[in-house]
Amino acid sequence: MSTIIRNGTLVTMNSRRDILRADILIEGDRIKEIGELKGYKAQQEIDAAGMLVIPGLIQSHVHLCQTLFRGAADDMELMDWLKQRIWPLEAAHDEESLYYSALLASAELISGATTSIIDMGTVRHTDSLFEAVKQSGLRYLGGKCMMDCGDEVPEKLIDSREKSLQESMDLFERWNGQEQGRIHYAFCPRFAVSCSEELLREVSQLSEKFKIPVHSHASENRGEIRIVEKERGLRNIFYFEQLGLCHDKVILAHCIHINEEEMKILAEKQVNVVHCPASNLKLASGLAPVPALLNMGARVSLGADGAPCNNNLSQFMEMRLAALIHKPFYGSTSMPAEKVFEMATLGGARAMGQEKEIGSLEAGKKADLAIINLEHWHNQPATHSNVYSQLVYQALSSDVWATMVEGRFLMLNAALLTIDAEAVKINSEKALDRILRRAGLK
Repeated sequence: MSTIIRNGTLVTMNSRRDILRADILIEGDRIKEIGELKGYKAQQEIDAAGMLVIPGLIQSHVHLCQTLFRGAADDMELMDWLKQRIWPLEAAHDEESLYYSALLASAELISGATTSIIDMGTVRHTDSLFEAVKQSGLRYLGGKCMMDCGDEVPEKLIDSREKSLQESMDLFERWNGQEQGRIHYAFCPRFAVSCSEELLREVSQLSEKFKIPVHSHASENRGEIRIVEKERGLRNIFYFEQLGLCHDKVILAHCIHINEEEMKILAEKQVNVVHCPASNLKLASGLAPVPALLNMGARVSLGADGAPCNNNLSQFMEMRLAALIHKPFYGSTSMPAEKVFEMATLGGARAMGQEKEIGSLEAGKKADLAIINLEHWHNQPATHSNVYSQLVYQALSSDVWATMVEGRFLMLNAALLTIDAEAVKINSEKALDRILRRAGLK
């Protein structure tokens, strides 16, 4: 398939940060050319006049498995949230419920211009996640959640270390590189509280041997840090460094309660820190020192986390919050809109290890992009505006007109093309009812 998107304003995110009134030619899964393409013909031509064409947004930390639980775990702090709601609900998943939870999330993500995600599944039925992502068309890095210990963890969420590692490697063999490289596998040890030191050490060794990324949580909540210090004798980041889990193939969500030495480790080792502002606010976890991390040269990207600790999977919401919440403490220029948009695009690409393929609109890169309609009142006046301000401070998911991954529209004219929306809604309701009964919450 070849496609020309004409007359749009391209927010390229190339090294020069060019913003161009231009056409973009896509052949197969890649961008072929950008410029004035009057003499070119394509199988599909899209008129994007008056609209912004942006690199697809990249969310570096989500939980597709939790989307069915939206609104079921409100107004709680992290450890109670996990023990009283999320772990029992995850333990009640079956193959079909997990599949529809992932499709429900995928529909929302695609509708909000997200084209790529770094996900953490639950402990069981992980193939269902991959089947849903395969259908949706999203670019995906993630895998099975690894848990082999922990207080008040349901039996169905506890694996032996050997089983957790073997299932993870089996899933890696089945799914890594599938869909012409659109799907990749990551080890997903949940966090230090629910993973034995032996498990984490083996994850570190296997990650190095097979070049498998590692996706985990760290330093999200003060209670979590106290548990880690009591049981392991070190603060989270020092502990992960000791285990060999601080390097550029490690993705750590949150990193809120970290001291200056921990910040230096994250920056020097180029660990991928994921800022999840809405989740951190809702769980009363705190504010990550993102401006300070960025000033130290750390890698920082953005994610919505899961629907039960956010209630929305909108990268536009995360961008706006990330730009706003730090200003009272670090100053009005501490998180400029352009920098925040970079975190949501190139920052996410770096976290996925795919910055040479995605994150910007450039000839030769994958055709992952979105088209944003500026006609609604909150975007007016649409002319003579700073496009980064429009995208970070004004735009909403409802402004997304089209979303494309690898040259294939997943949504066009605000209509989903790869997901049967009505079927997902109906089956999600049925699945949730089944889970609530199984978990004893209904």
